[in-house]
Amino acid sequence: MHTSDVLRQRLHNQKLSSSEIENPADVVRWLGAVQAQDYGAAKWALALRMRNATHALVEEAFNEGRIIRTHLLRPTWHFVAPEDVRWLLELTAPQVNRRSGSGYRRFELDAAVFKRSNKVLTNALRGGKHLTRATLKAALNKSGVTADDGVRLAHILLRAELDGVVCSGPRIGKQFTYALLEERVPPAKPLSRDEALAKLTRSYFTSHGPATLQDFIWWSGLTTADARSGIEMADLVAEKTYLRTRSTSISNRIENPCHLLPAFDEYFVAYKNREGGLGPTIIINGRVVGTWKRDSVTINVNIPRDLNKSEQRAIEKATGRYIEFGHKEAQKGSQKRF
Repeated sequence: MHTSDVLRQRLHNQKLSSSEIENPADVVRWLGAVQAQDYGAAKWALALRMRNATHALVEEAFNEGRIIRTHLLRPTWHFVAPEDVRWLLELTAPQVNRRSGSGYRRFELDAAVFKRSNKVLTNALRGGKHLTRATLKAALNKSGVTADDGVRLAHILLRAELDGVVCSGPRIGKQFTYALLEERVPPAKPLSRDEALAKLTRSYFTSHGPATLQDFIWWSGLTTADARSGIEMADLVAEKTYLRTRSTSISNRIENPCHLLPAFDEYFVAYKNREGGLGPTIIINGRVVGTWKRDSVTINVNIPRDLNKSEQRAIEKATGRYIEFGHKEAQKGSQKRF
């Protein structure tokens, strides 16, 4: 496939060139999972794929549990739809635990410790409580599970997420909380391992394709063998090294040619081989033209070349969209070449 065709299809499938989605949870559901260790950036990533998105709308969806934030796929946080949490954890948690093994061993965290820590967390959160990390740290220490070291505590909470014990609760001000997954997330029909593999594979290639086998392995965290099995069951179409779903339809409509992509956006982070970095990036028609950052109330863009009038208008529109999302106090700052 020609590079321009790949970019055009990815923009379409990732709901960036145009989108009919109005609900942030539906964006997460469409993409399968959205990397979310940078919470603010991840909220903007959802907004870019919605119509008429506001900061308040996305925050409300998170606080009400229509979007869950937990560790899965890879050793990092992701947004995920509630009905997908359990089967994704069952499928991907073993691999994430293996990758986290050196951290577990460094802090002398073994099965016996995790059994105790999970019980403490369950007792502390039971009854619909939503508690901050600091409160859970105190509960663990009181029970005899040492959690003073911040990294050790992070590994304890990571394992509790991977074990399906805890997940995100609503924010209290700007503080994150944890909740019991069994109380926060309604029960869902379990999937067999093959069903889960096929579903994850179809979801990725429908929303992120065209992509390669190596891209899927990177994004999903699956082994090569499992990724190949998923591809076989998903019945994908191969075009040289790229794979896509048979139902993929491409529209030439480009409603939004320019985007101020946040850090760790799925447009880049979902592929092993990527044109751009993982920081805030400006793209026009799928190609990187520069970077951007927000300093206090000023949005500064850095462009390595001269822009034509059409490109300048596109960047102005994209900047205005970011401001309207919920940063109305922000203003366009400097534009410089580097």
